[in-house]
Amino acid sequence: MTATQKMDIARQLVKLGVDVIEAGFPASSEIEFELVKCIAHEIDNSVDEEGYVPMICGMARSTKEDINRAWESFKYAKTPMICTFIATSDIHMKYKLNMSREEVVERARSMVAYARSLGFEHVRFGLEDATRSDKEFVYHIIGEVIKAGATCICVADTVGCNLPNEFAQLIVDIKANTLGIQNVILAGHCHNDLGLATANTLAGIFVGIRQVDVTINGIGERAGNASLEEVEEYSGLKLQPHKAIVGANAFTHESLIHQDGILKNRGTYEFISAEDVGFIRASEHGIKLGKLRARLAMRYGIMIWYHDMKS
Repeated sequence: MTATQKMDIARQLVKLGVDVIEAGFPASSEIEFELVKCIAHEIDNSVDEEGYVPMICGMARSTKEDINRAWESFKYAKTPMICTFIATSDIHMKYKLNMSREEVVERARSMVAYARSLGFEHVRFGLEDATRSDKEFVYHIIGEVIKAGATCICVADTVGCNLPNEFAQLIVDIKANTLGIQNVILAGHCHNDLGLATANTLAGIFVGIRQVDVTINGIGERAGNASLEEVEEYSGLKLQPHKAIVGANAFTHESLIHQDGILKNRGTYEFISAEDVGFIRASEHGIKLGKLRARLAMRYGIMIWYHDMKS
């Protein structure tokens, strides 16, 4: 996507009223740095009549270089937020980081403290691959970063391996065994490898997660805004017609019985309002002419045409 397209998406997210917009990864490239800087400057300094303004967040590995770059892109924002992260599973620490558990804890603790020292009032710490990590180690490292100044803890199912009951139990265990956890916001970051990202996220909410990570074209229920067609165009990824809530057929009715009910009252076959999620219908009621079910729809179309002609 171009910078202009990403800015358009950020503006639409503001219209949705989201609490936090993760704008990007400033250290990844100069282009990304400038984009995040622009989003932070425009969005985070724009307050509506009710005083609403989302926090703009940037990603950073647990290194001074990444955190410095993030600060340079956010320092003029009203509510700068950083998400610094490090892997906590044994397989990641051994093969990717080449670090011991003690080294990972010290790196995490010191980088959270460093981010706070620069001026980040909101420091989110992410545990990459938390769902494959030793639980006792998870409790320990979370406690240490909280003492260092973390304000939000994000538990990530990075490879999407958890079932809903497993993810929920991890959250319950963290809340029960981590010092200071009641003083921070607990967040969840679920991947969809097993098709359970939404289910896992909801399971986490039920047991105490207060902030959830969702994506425009990833989890359907977070894409319910008028700019969906633009997002689809920008990404080049076409949504399945039967995708829940946002697919082209989500509010389309072809069955004769369904069409009859919809024409009388939309609530007969729609428990979600298309307008509430920003869905633009091809026709007023979403009637589709099927080869075996066209008579009622045609009659309705003629009635609408006749009414328009009289008007």
